[in-house]
Amino acid sequence: MHLADLIERRSSSRTVGVMLPTGAAFPMAALAGWMLGRVVVPLNYLLKEDELNDVIEDCETDVVLTASPLLQFLGYTPRVRRLIAIDELGPDAFRGVPEPRLPRAAAPDDLAVLLYTSGTTGRPKGAMLTHANLTANIRQCREWIHFDHHDRILGVLPQFHSFGLTVLTLLPLTAGLTVVYTARFVPAKILHLLREHRPTMFIAIPSMYGALLHAKSARREDFASLRIVVSGGEPLPTSIAEGFYERFGVRINEGFGMTETAPVTHWCRPGEYRPRSVGMPLPCVEQRIVDINTSRDLPPGEEGELRLRGPNVMRGYFKRPEETARMFDERGWLRTGDMARIDRDGFLSITGRLKEMLIVGGENVFPREIEEALESHPSVAAAGVVGAHDDIRGEIPVAFVELREGAAFDERALQAWCRERLAGYKVPREVRALDALPRNPTGKLLRRELQKMLAASPA
Repeated sequence: MHLADLIERRSSSRTVGVMLPTGAAFPMAALAGWMLGRVVVPLNYLLKEDELNDVIEDCETDVVLTASPLLQFLGYTPRVRRLIAIDELGPDAFRGVPEPRLPRAAAPDDLAVLLYTSGTTGRPKGAMLTHANLTANIRQCREWIHFDHHDRILGVLPQFHSFGLTVLTLLPLTAGLTVVYTARFVPAKILHLLREHRPTMFIAIPSMYGALLHAKSARREDFASLRIVVSGGEPLPTSIAEGFYERFGVRINEGFGMTETAPVTHWCRPGEYRPRSVGMPLPCVEQRIVDINTSRDLPPGEEGELRLRGPNVMRGYFKRPEETARMFDERGWLRTGDMARIDRDGFLSITGRLKEMLIVGGENVFPREIEEALESHPSVAAAGVVGAHDDIRGEIPVAFVELREGAAFDERALQAWCRERLAGYKVPREVRALDALPRNPTGKLLRRELQKMLAASPA
């Protein structure tokens, strides 16, 4: 029986959950859902049980396409009436379109996916992306970066994430590119795949590049086939960008996007590298920088909130009209919540998150600037900064650091290092060492967890 028939016979919900590890099975499952005119909901199998159940309840699905090793994570979910382990289906389940069935034609404004935000600041919300949103972003990427049938992608990012869904799944399908998937990031495995398959494109998050940079077995020639190397998800530390170029001769260009924008809005193309820049906007993406207090447009070089507009911007949040309304300004531009500046050539640099901004003695301080200073120290692999209450200054920065292998922790030395590079009020009042900084499944720093640590053991 074809997979589409299984879904139709055993599900009455408008949505279809897909919970699969990175691989070729994911696009097959998604396409089966779209054939029926259903809304696909990629599920993050790394969530805790309660978190996953919240997403399933919110999206109102009663069927989940998964793999047999993941069935154990879904047995407790009361809403789901049917689990389909697609790895246990025969080959007929994936062979073409069953006769006399034909795919249902989707209108551009029909909802295609519910992509749940990573939840770094609270409960995940379902971003409603239409077929027009997804196809627009694929088209924008293809116009911006010219691919050909010789290009080969090494895909390791999870496909439940917007980056993995669009760039590593839908884009290759429409452009006829070869993708080599691996479900887990293990440096030795990535190096093996680079040597065996000689990909031309690799997309990863900063922590992955950091692990490859410090892998003892990595060689310069391992990366020689790559012509497009992109980092996304969070800012790429300068130390990793420079270290990768010095050791391997590879320029890592940054990109930027959001779940709410399907996701890519900016991409620094090969040959256009600029330190700390995520590049220029893709075709049909409009950008502006506004004053955070007045919403007045700011000129090039000034820092303010980034706002975006384009055909790839979401319809809104599922069942959350009030939160949707807050995401858009009076002119219909998406409020990104990111602080940024645009240079005279149109290149964008992200400087911090508006919600993360600290006010220290009346001065605005963005954690990312302090983190960059700490990460430039030879002993620091990664850093996270949050604010602590202070009776005199209002807030003070407190830093958490993840040390490089074999490095010793010296709080005073790190504070002195920052003092040489930052204004006095930006120097962290306290620095704490952790074995590993808390991150979500896509590598983003979980500041709320750092805030909890701070609250649990104040100085």
